Amino acid sequence: MIHEVSTLPLWYPWPETETKPAPMPLLLVQAFVNTVDTERGQDLLDDATTARTWLTDAGMLDPNAALTPADLKQATAVREGIRELLARTDPPLSLAPLRGLAASRSAQLTIGDGGQVGLEAPGAAEITDGLFRLLLIIHRAQEDGTWSRLRVCANDECRWAFYDRSRNQHGSWCDMATCGNRLKNRELRARKRR
Repeated sequence: MIHEVSTLPLWYPWPETETKPAPMPLLLVQAFVNTVDTERGQDLLDDATTARTWLTDAGMLDPNAALTPADLKQATAVREGIRELLARTDPPLSLAPLRGLAASRSAQLTIGDGGQVGLEAPGAAEITDGLFRLLLIIHRAQEDGTWSRLRVCANDECRWAFYDRSRNQHGSWCDMATCGNRLKNRELRARKRR
């Protein structure tokens, strides 16, 4: 089922192609990972202007904050670190950018009106603040069990993040009709060659 553009937040990169969106706020992590579309050759973090627009629309960067090439390099490294977490490689390959980010910021405890204790990121004045917010969303999702449903496509040429809503939680592809069929056809051809 393709979701209409109006059903996803305005900052979502390619809502017309997203068939498996995560629930909020995990959708922000999914959208951030999907700022690169390898099949289309588009990377929203490659260009400072495009990156600024996306990051500010997503609430990850103050519109007046500086955005340097080093910031974009950090954002890309964090994005790929999160993608590795989603791929569930054992052990994850690129935790260094995530560990560096975690060490650079600290969360604040909050008390809600009902007495609930929460963990919040400071405002998104700098890109590092917005990236740190993603780590807190991941932390919450790991606690509530939704993290295990966010995955990357098993097609190495795609690697699109998708939310697995299947009953058995064993989804492997962002779209069975494209990536799933491609991989199955490759495997079939390889077996026939043997």
